[in-house]
Amino acid sequence: MATASMEDYLERIYQLIEEKGYARVSDIADTLEVHPSSVTKMVQKLDKSGYLVYEKYRGLVLTAKGNKIGKRLVYRHELLEDFLHMIGVDESYIYRDVEGIEHHLSWDAIDRIGDLVQYFHEDENRLKALQEHHKTPE
Repeated sequence: MATASMEDYLERIYQLIEEKGYARVSDIADTLEVHPSSVTKMVQKLDKSGYLVYEKYRGLVLTAKGNKIGKRLVYRHELLEDFLHMIGVDESYIYRDVEGIEHHLSWDAIDRIGDLVQYFHEDENRLKALQEHHKTPE
């Protein structure tokens, strides 16, 4: 299983490939705010673990396994952002909070949060009632 650090890299690599069609070591380093040498080490580790194929100076490609996990990690991140926004967490805290909790929740918990988010999105009145509840002083 991927470590939290490996997940962060897979998530970002997947996003870069979706956005640009490719992911270079320099792009990954810039977006994760780490040194390119750290990215190279992690990419080599991800290659050995079967998440991607890396050729020095030629780039990298996610394997089917890496693509599937990358997609699910992006979903998890976006879902948690949606959930925190829905329950009224201040926008300035959402990204940091998601980064802090996303690796500590089971996929079962993520699925249940997904069910809850879907429940509120299915009926605009439910979502409005929840948002009104946030505005009501205790």
